[in-house]
Amino acid sequence: MASVMAVYRVTWGWPKEEQYGLTAQVRRAAVSMLSTLAEGHGRPGAREFAHHASIAYGSLCEVQTQILIAESLGSGSSESTSLLLSDVAHVHRLLRGLLGSLRETPGRP
Repeated sequence: MASVMAVYRVTWGWPKEEQYGLTAQVRRAAVSMLSTLAEGHGRPGAREFAHHASIAYGSLCEVQTQILIAESLGSGSSESTSLLLSDVAHVHRLLRGLLGSLRETPGRP
């Protein structure tokens, strides 16, 4: 949840002409990542959760790519972009750990 809030805070400062372009896209990918993870958590088995976590990981990769594009275009401050990329890297590590754990777990209660 904190990562999605960080994406919103950083993108508030992006150029207004990107409101319906890159800004909307990165926000959508961040929300999708979190929502897909929540949906997977609500599924009964580890295999289904792992599938959703894998999709969420893909959305997180989209977020990272879009932030890098925005950085290349000069959107936002370099400090806020660096902090956001650091946050995304942290979530990457967490999701990879979760995926590894779910692949080792045959079932969930």
